[in-house]
Amino acid sequence: MDSRIFFSGISDEASPHLAGQIAAHRDLGWRHIELRNIGGINLTDLPDDEFLTAADALDLAGLQVSCFASQIANWSRAIDGDFEKDLLELRRAIPRMHRLRTPLIRCMSWPNSTDALPDTGWRQEVVRRMKILAQMAEGGSVMLVHENCSGWAGQGPRQTLELLSEVSSNALKLVFDTGNPFQYGQDAWEYYREVREHVVYLHVKDYARGPDGSEKAVFPGEGSGHVRKIVSDILDRGHGCGFSIEPHITSVIHLGKEADDPDLSYRTYIEYGRRFEQLMERIGK
Repeated sequence: MDSRIFFSGISDEASPHLAGQIAAHRDLGWRHIELRNIGGINLTDLPDDEFLTAADALDLAGLQVSCFASQIANWSRAIDGDFEKDLLELRRAIPRMHRLRTPLIRCMSWPNSTDALPDTGWRQEVVRRMKILAQMAEGGSVMLVHENCSGWAGQGPRQTLELLSEVSSNALKLVFDTGNPFQYGQDAWEYYREVREHVVYLHVKDYARGPDGSEKAVFPGEGSGHVRKIVSDILDRGHGCGFSIEPHITSVIHLGKEADDPDLSYRTYIEYGRRFEQLMERIGK
């Protein structure tokens, strides 16, 4: 396999505790891990001593942090909110990324759920803010990766490409989430195909419609996320990329949903990872 291709995962879906997150990735035999929350606290919000303890534990386990799953511009931070929160978070994150030798930090582009701004104003403010963040990232030698999720640029490929064009920075690329388009009434393959030249990292998630019409998270390749097709395209094009699982089957951390049985979350995470490995093997054959 191309050395630039690797498996990772947003590990707080396996366990809220770092020891459990590390154990899950070691059970999978993976050398990379994507960090979001440790003990319910985002990695960038941990007190310094707790962060250093976590960093030492990751080093001891031989795990490389592939990405910081930050809160920057995410679903909880509306466009009319305090931009200083995002600036402070990136300032805190950069030295921590250097400590962990992590190149990527995930961001979104500020939802406008309250219609605080008209679309034109929303777009302008997103671009203004993202230019500032990209300049900070450039200065700190890290890369922001925008996820196709909550926010102006997550509305579709046109907005995503406009953001990249307007900001025009090598410190802003894309993480594409295969499951999000389904939830937003978009087609994952069509979205990905338009933006794929800028994708440097993939979140592997899949959704299907249940018998009652509800959305249901499923194992990779079993839903409408075109996971197999997108992964095949990445491999066929020889495009180096990390693949990071985010199952959402038993736990949806950002919505406060956690399984009543912690062992179930752990087992589901392991099974999800192994099924994705099997999917990759079938594609390779």
